[in-house]
Amino acid sequence: MTAAASLDPVTGGHHRRWMVHGTSHHLGLDVHDCAQARADHYRDGVLQAGMVITVEPGLYFKSTDLLVPEELRGIGVRIEDDIAITPTGAEVLSESPAP
Repeated sequence: MTAAASLDPVTGGHHRRWMVHGTSHHLGLDVHDCAQARADHYRDGVLQAGMVITVEPGLYFKSTDLLVPEELRGIGVRIEDDIAITPTGAEVLSESPAP
């Protein structure tokens, strides 16, 4: 299956078996109340300089999932990066500083 097929809004969603949360959300005050935010400001909004988001993909394998290799069952991992939107692009806030 291709990534596009899994992400199809009608027939997709297969990735949800192992990725049980969203990929990103805004950072700041009340960020976990986003379900109550206006769609035109949040889901359909445009990122602007000064906004900060987190990008946090994760995989979680149930201990009973026979599609997962036995040695990986029952584990999960989430990787998080925090991104500041700047006038010229983006800055990865969680990136290690240059030596």
